[in-house]
Amino acid sequence: MKFSESEENYIKGIYALQQKSKRVNTNSLASLLETSAASITDMLKKLKSKKLLDYKKYHGFRLNEEGNREALKIIRRHRLWEYFLVSKLGMDWEKIHDIAEELEHVSSKELIDRLDQFLGNPTRDPHGDPIPNEFGIMPEVNQISLKDLQLKRSARISSVSDQSPELMEMLNNYGIRIGTPIKVLQSFDFDGSLKVKIARQPDQMISGLAAENIFVYDY
Repeated sequence: MKFSESEENYIKGIYALQQKSKRVNTNSLASLLETSAASITDMLKKLKSKKLLDYKKYHGFRLNEEGNREALKIIRRHRLWEYFLVSKLGMDWEKIHDIAEELEHVSSKELIDRLDQFLGNPTRDPHGDPIPNEFGIMPEVNQISLKDLQLKRSARISSVSDQSPELMEMLNNYGIRIGTPIKVLQSFDFDGSLKVKIARQPDQMISGLAAENIFVYDY
């Protein structure tokens, strides 16, 4: 079944929100997609009619099994295009999200499968997010937030949850990339900020907000 660009944005948005909550509500989706509650209600009816949604008015909603499959297809396309933009075109990781948002709506399965093969079947995108395979299986990720990393314990950057250009620019300034070695030297209860050692650089301070959006492999 073909879906419009708007429908795909809703499907992906609902999928993202239901990773944090058992059921999604209209207000949270309206906030994420920056649209009105009335527009949300209209689209929910469309998605329910296409048998993608478990939706009961006033009781929240979730994607059903078919809806989740469609969401993973969109996510797969988005993350493969991000990988392509960085690995083959040499674009900076803070500039690729919006471009991939446009490219993800090119839904040719043959094209995406060929792209996957061309790239060597990557399992993580440039931000460290797992890429679903052609069967819709998401690779398992074992990681923790930097703010939860034990003091003086060695780790490597595994992913970044907030992929806004502003955070990406700040991480570039810190010298942080996926795979960068990092160690938390001290934490400060006042604002959650951390004093960290990044690779061979001088000790640096990272805000609590940034630390919540940086994830690491603990080893």
